[in-house]
Amino acid sequence: MLIKPDTVPTMTFGWGAIKWFVTPSLVPGAASTLGEVVVNPGEGHARHNHPDAEEVIYVISGEAEQMVDDGDPFPIREGDTVHIPMGVFHSTYNTTWRPLRLIVTYTPGGEEKALEGAPDHHLHAPGQQPHWLHP
Repeated sequence: MLIKPDTVPTMTFGWGAIKWFVTPSLVPGAASTLGEVVVNPGEGHARHNHPDAEEVIYVISGEAEQMVDDGDPFPIREGDTVHIPMGVFHSTYNTTWRPLRLIVTYTPGGEEKALEGAPDHHLHAPGQQPHWLHP
């Protein structure tokens, strides 16, 4: 099954955007989740965890500070991979002026549904371009 970016919705938040390409609710029979995350310059995800899924983060481009298991933050950059075990607290902050692009997976899939409850969550229809508002 081929999935093109313009055929799936875009989730936006105050910190950036996500396109989920494979999820159990989008792809019949899928057991995992895979998507692209863009974290805007100077933004990030606050400390959180996924009680029922492990997460893998692969850095496509950009740089950030990553925290895993309440340890000291460490730098991540293009080509790095971070494994976050199930239930472990973590955060990612883009510390530069460039967008941070990540591939993110959840195993098992479905954890992406929790993001729909975020207060700054907006869902844009496939093909629709989100517009960033500046304070």
